[in-house]
Order: sequence, then structure tokens, then C-alpha cells
Amino acid sequence: MKFFQEQIKLKAYSRGFHLISDEVLSALPQIRNIEIGQLQVFIKHTSASLTINENADYTVRTDFESHFNKMVPENAPYYQHTYEGSDDMPAHIKSSLLGASVQIPISNGKLNLGIWQGIYLCEHRDYGGERNLVVTAFGV
Repeated sequence: MKFFQEQIKLKAYSRGFHLISDEVLSALPQIRNIEIGQLQVFIKHTSASLTINENADYTVRTDFESHFNKMVPENAPYYQHTYEGSDDMPAHIKSSLLGASVQIPISNGKLNLGIWQGIYLCEHRDYGGERNLVVTAFGV
């Protein structure tokens, strides 16, 4: 079994849903050496998240952002955690809903994603800054 791991720093993205599949793949070119395995991508933050979804039509990403903002609004009167701004507590909730990691099968040296799937960074803060990911691939 082979194990490879890198920590990568993503540039600061604006609030929204952003495809990062290429950044993840370029961080671990060793994936090409794995016939059968797994890739785990973990984000080391509590106000951004990761998910896998549509990678072709940009409107999916804008619809995600619109829906999440309706589902988890800013300035809810019951929020107590407000000292970091009106987008902070909603960002924590959105992050928990989507999760801090994704796991993807590796087959014949490639990510075994569906034809229309990609890895998203879900930036839930207005100014989240750079984000750190731990990318781990393992297999035979």
C-alpha cells in the first residue's frame, strides 16, 4: 500500500462555490501511480466546507449559494456568536451541513468521479482568506 499526503494552501476565494478539482489533482501527481485506492480531501477550517457536485454548468454554483443563504440567513435574532460579523455563524452552520472532507475512489491512476462531478470549495465567509487543505491518497 502506498500513502501520499500534501498540505496545500488555496488562494482566497470570494464567497460562493468554487471548483478546485485541478488544484487538488496538481497537489498529488502520485495519484497516477495508484491502481486502486482512495483520495481524501480535508479542509482545516470551520467556516468553509467541501462537497462534490456538478462541474459543468456555473448556474449550479450560483443556485447553491442562493439556496444556502435562504436556508441559513445572516442576522438571525437567536445567534449568539456574532462578534466576527454577520456572516460568521451562518458560515459555521453551512460548513457543518456540507462537511469538512470528501473521499473519492482512485481507479487506474485517476479520480473515479462521475462525468459531471467536481470538487468544490464552499466559501461561506465574505472574506474567508486563504484556505488550507490536507490531501491524502492511498492505495495499491
